[in-house]
Amino acid sequence: MAQLSDDCFAFGGALLPIEEAMRIIAANIGPVASTETVTLADADGRVLAGDIVAPIDLPPYANSAVDGYAVRSADLRDRTVLPVEGRAAAGDPAGVALRAGTARRIFTGAILPEGADTVFMQEDVRLDEAGRVHLPPGLRRGANTRAQGEDVRAGATALPDGRRLRPQDVALAASLGLRDLTARRPIRLALFSTGDEVVDPGTPLAPGKLYDANRILLAALARRAGAEVTDFGILPDSAGVITGALRDATRTHDLVMTSGGVSAGDEDHVRRAIEATGHLVFWRLAIKPGRPVAMGVIDGTPLVGLPGNPVAAFVTFAAVARPLIAALSGAAPPERIALPVRAGFSHRKKSGRREYLRVRLIRAADGELEARKHPRDGAGILSSLTETDGLAELAEPVTTVVPGDVVGYLPYADLF
Repeated sequence: MAQLSDDCFAFGGALLPIEEAMRIIAANIGPVASTETVTLADADGRVLAGDIVAPIDLPPYANSAVDGYAVRSADLRDRTVLPVEGRAAAGDPAGVALRAGTARRIFTGAILPEGADTVFMQEDVRLDEAGRVHLPPGLRRGANTRAQGEDVRAGATALPDGRRLRPQDVALAASLGLRDLTARRPIRLALFSTGDEVVDPGTPLAPGKLYDANRILLAALARRAGAEVTDFGILPDSAGVITGALRDATRTHDLVMTSGGVSAGDEDHVRRAIEATGHLVFWRLAIKPGRPVAMGVIDGTPLVGLPGNPVAAFVTFAAVARPLIAALSGAAPPERIALPVRAGFSHRKKSGRREYLRVRLIRAADGELEARKHPRDGAGILSSLTETDGLAELAEPVTTVVPGDVVGYLPYADLF
């Protein structure tokens, strides 16, 4: 479990810049999960605990990259004809050294014979009736070979601590002969929605009620980030109920996440519940959509309260909750590299806050990539997320965007 002091953070401003929120998380949140052994079959998506040091060279021996003929480069001339002696196939032992003035038939992956340093591709040569191979001029020494250890050297760090493992990472571990890896235990995340107006999908929808999409959204996003989610359902707009539920959840979970109830209204009880039982780290971010984001600590366990509007919850999860889950999981901070693309829209914004617009990336008539803004900006319009494929990120100093300007583009696939 996380054991953070209630005063381990410090921010006294009215609107917290996103970069400052990231600095606070990086400086004060460490991994809370214990480690466990996982097989390679179960390792995809897990967070590596400790560096993987290569036990062997990769490849473990010099070999041929193609089907062809292995030769000594010292034997090559403008026009070279060599007798072919022997055959080397993948999986064969090394065999005898290559005799000077000869070539050896070799296949992809076969051990390069001692003395050989170059391989001609079979489609580039000609065999005559006497079984000699005719080699064209101009091939450089070492062509079409793979050197021992050219991929990874024995003793080198093959995969670093904190890597969230991908299929290619697991494949590299397998190629080094590993069957099991040490991974961090997934963090336990308690999830609540709040509000008398929200009900579970599938129940009758009375006047004034809305189906709860946020809990479904945030649970899916949190699982993609590697957390094990406990869904505690919907909390009513009751200060006592919310305070008790949050306190209880902190005792058995590494992180508590809520949606709704973090603004300044009379029925917004999450922020006040944090203040009543723990310590409020920050409340409002300099971000749109999603300014009301509460982060706090209750009995040593961090809590993040996201906005009730689904688009705002989506954006603030990417900006705050995903880096927080990564830090608690011991994972390297997720990279957010905005790709420069041309704006195909006009927009005005306030200075001093980061703004995210829902956009669709298209290829314009001139061949350039262009971001087209969704026509509806409301933070409650879920279809604006399903009909777009990323966010245009407008930095704090920007106040105006006109068609042709360059904006940063964050694909959803890179955010979650």
